[in-house]
Formats: sequence, C-alpha cells, structure tokens
Amino acid sequence: MRTDPPVERTSRRSDPLRNGRPASDLATSPFRADRDRVSSSAFFARLGGVTQVVSPSGSGMLLHNRLTHSLKVAQVARAIGERLRAEPDAAAAMDELGGCDLDVVEAAGLAHDLGHPPFGHLGETVLDRIARVDYGLRDGFEGNAQSFRIVSSIDVRGDPGGSGDGLDLTAAVRAALLKYPWTRLHRPSPHPRDLRVPPRGASEPDEAPGTGSAKFSCYVTELDDMRDCRSAFRGLVESWQQTVEASVMDTADDIAYAIHDLEDFHRVGILQHTTVSNELVEWLAHQVQLAALGDAELARTEHLAGRSLERLRRRLHAKDSWIASDEAFTQAVRKVLDELVTKLLRAPFDRSKQAEQAVAVFSGEWTRRLVEGVRVERRPTVRSGHVSLGPEQWHEVQVLKFVHRRFVLQRPDLALHQRGQDRLLTKLVTALDSWLIDRSEAARLPHRLRDLFDRAREEFGRLRSTDPVALAPDGDEISGEDLERRARGRAVIDFVASLTDDQAASLLEALSGRTTRLFSEISI
Repeated sequence: MRTDPPVERTSRRSDPLRNGRPASDLATSPFRADRDRVSSSAFFARLGGVTQVVSPSGSGMLLHNRLTHSLKVAQVARAIGERLRAEPDAAAAMDELGGCDLDVVEAAGLAHDLGHPPFGHLGETVLDRIARVDYGLRDGFEGNAQSFRIVSSIDVRGDPGGSGDGLDLTAAVRAALLKYPWTRLHRPSPHPRDLRVPPRGASEPDEAPGTGSAKFSCYVTELDDMRDCRSAFRGLVESWQQTVEASVMDTADDIAYAIHDLEDFHRVGILQHTTVSNELVEWLAHQVQLAALGDAELARTEHLAGRSLERLRRRLHAKDSWIASDEAFTQAVRKVLDELVTKLLRAPFDRSKQAEQAVAVFSGEWTRRLVEGVRVERRPTVRSGHVSLGPEQWHEVQVLKFVHRRFVLQRPDLALHQRGQDRLLTKLVTALDSWLIDRSEAARLPHRLRDLFDRAREEFGRLRSTDPVALAPDGDEISGEDLERRARGRAVIDFVASLTDDQAASLLEALSGRTTRLFSEISI
C-alpha cells in the first residue's frame, strides 16, 4: 500500500517549483494545498448566493445553496474515502487504479460546483441554449465543464511569480473533477459516445439530436489541461472512465443531492405526505397491473397515482439493466415509504425542536446507510464508476431522486418562477453583449468582462491555428468575424456564470435603467 503519492499525481502545470511549496500555500501537502486553494477562491465564496433548486429568499427559510451543498459533498466524499481506505481489499484495489487520497476527494467535492451559474440547473440550460444558438459555440455551456474551466483557466491564485491562470491544482485533483472526461463533440477520438454501450452522460439527449453528449466535463479550450491531468492515470483506468477519486466525488454528490434537497422541501411544506404517499402506495398495491400496461397507455394516464413510478422502473431497466432489479426496486419503494413518508412527512414541519430533530435523524441515518453501501469495483460496467453504490442503495437513491423530481421539479409554480429567470438571464446576456460591442464604451467596460473577452479571443485564435477541427468539427473555415463572435459569447457567458442570483438580477436592473443605485454597488 502506498505511503506517498506518485509524482505524476502531484504535478502542477505552472508552479515554478512544480512539486515544491509555493509561498502562498500554507499546507505542506500538495493535495491539502489544493483544498485550501479551492476554499479560498472567490468563485467558491459566491456559491453561497447561487440557487440549489429554489432561492432561499423566496421561502423565508434557510435552505441549501450551492455552497452548503458543496460542503456536504466534500464531507460525504471524505467519509466514503475513509471507509474504503479502512478495508484492505478496497484500499488495495484503489491503489492499483491510481489511488484515493482523502484530501483529493475533499478538494474535488468543494470544487465540483464552481461552474454552476445563477439559478442552478435552469441557468445552465439557458446559457447552453444561448451559447449554441446565438454565438455558434459548439461546446455550449455545461456546469461540469465550466468548473474545470474555472480551476484551469479563469480563476487566479496569489503566487507572485505565477501566470495567474487558474488555480494550478495537482493532476489528481483536476482529474477528480472530470466526472465526464470528454468534450461535447469529438475529443477524445474515438468519442465515448460512439461506444456500443456509452458511459453515463455520453449519449446525446433524446430531445436535442445532433448537439453532442448530454454531459461533459471539458470545453475544447481546456483540452490540453484535461490531457495533462489524465496522463497521470494512463494505463490505470480506461480513457473514458472516471478516476477513483472522481468516482468517490460523484457518488458523494448523488448521496447529498438525494437527501438534502428532500430536507429543504419538507421544511418549506412543498413535499406533502398525502401526494407522495399516494404515488408510492398505489404502485406497491398495483405493480403487477401497472407492469402489464403498454407504454402509450402508461404515458396517457401518467397523471394517475403510481404511473410515474412505473415509468421510472421501466427507465431503469432500459438504461441500467446491469443493476436494475424489480425486487430491489420494490424494496426501495417500501423503504422510502416507511422512512421518508411515514416517519418524516407525516407531521408538517413547524420549526419546533421535535421537527428539527426528525429532519436531522432522517438525514443522518440515510447518509450513513448510503455511505456504508459504497463499494469498489476493479472492472465496473461502462455505465458505472470504480466506486459506486451497492444495488440496494442504488435503487433507494433512484427512488429518492424520483420523489424530488416528481413532486418538486415538476410543480407548475416552480416552472412559472423559472420562466422568469430564463427571461432575466437571456436579457442580461443580450445587454452585456451590446455593451461589449459598443466601441465608444470600450474604456468603461467592467474590467473582468474585458479580461474574459481578451482570454477567449486568444484561446480561439490559438485553436484556429493549432487544432481547427476541435473548434469547428464540421470542417467549416472560421473567419475573423466568426471567431470574434464566439469569443464575445464565451466571455459574456463566463461573466454571467460567475454571478450570484442577486447579482444577476441587480445587474440587469442597472443595465435596464430600473435602479437608482450606483453601478459600483453591484460589485461586478
């Protein structure tokens, strides 16, 4: 068993000391220094103002935001790592696959959501559409790829002799951020999307054919950085497979997401005992009859209790037949009915000590149960990582996520709220782009926006010279005008993605002339 990490895992890209200790780092361990670099980042601090699902200001209560979610992912990731390191067989397997350092998984947990834009996943969808449709950016926008771009390129650190580009993290931590170690379209080649059974996230979304992989962790502008950090794991894991540490972080993210969002919506009274119970009880009572329904009939009657859960069961078999089990699914539904619905949701949350204790017990017991169900696989299926939940816990997480999706994300009132956020972000991008192309205002642009535009223009210009296919996979020649448009798009979207929810709303108010506050008060 290793005591010191291999040099390749600790290598950085631009520190003059390479494997030494830069003056700005307080920690002697390179991985602990990475954790400190992430937690000290302004991009990390701003996550406190970024929506997890709904804005805390609209609920009147303290809910999870991207910062508290990231802290919990880091906490769970470290707990998973500690448990697996304590098992000799699991520890040996992880060492054979490249290693699992506790500071690495914690740093990755802290950094994994750095790229999430204002308004959470809704903001991600809006910025992706604008990037592809309005600016011709084939990469579009993706929160995972934006996180990797932040640590690799657009964040800064405090070393006087450094380049100022990115946090210059070790190869191990950068690789641990790559949940989906490929670009949207054609890198690496052959692309994982073209495998007989594509990895999770690599396939194109059904509703957007021709747009490339649904999930990816790297834009073409950071290709060299992805290749650099992944080179430390060449021959240890497949080119399309997560590193062990990325797999630990990804599993921790699943656990935190499945549990803590349900806590929030119980607190604000959105998760109602009757409606959730009715869905689960009806499916359990009529699962044989529901299984006999045709797909068309099931879709037509989805508004009836039990139908949505049956559609989930079928989807799991279609996408993850390697692990999907009707027996395990039934047991998971019963477990969630007992632990979430009967014990937690039965009594409305009234802010009393008893209510708070019930939430804490639910969260603690489920987190511990899921962490204890994590295992290491030397040769996992393409659809899984080297570290994953056992079958029983995997099905339970799917059912917990279903409850969140069906009874929170699909609510009409949330859709109404999000349509307004969509319009806000769209107008903000348009207003900032108009400002950027106004030559008479060049001297008064926000310095950050100007810096991002200069960087994007340099990046795209370099790609046009060295790897034009990465920039234009269809082989079209990139004109100077088109390159300028793409650079504007990437800069404006980088800028908007780095705002908090409130900053985005306040900035649009200022640009629209609807506020009397001084521009400097918006802090951009």
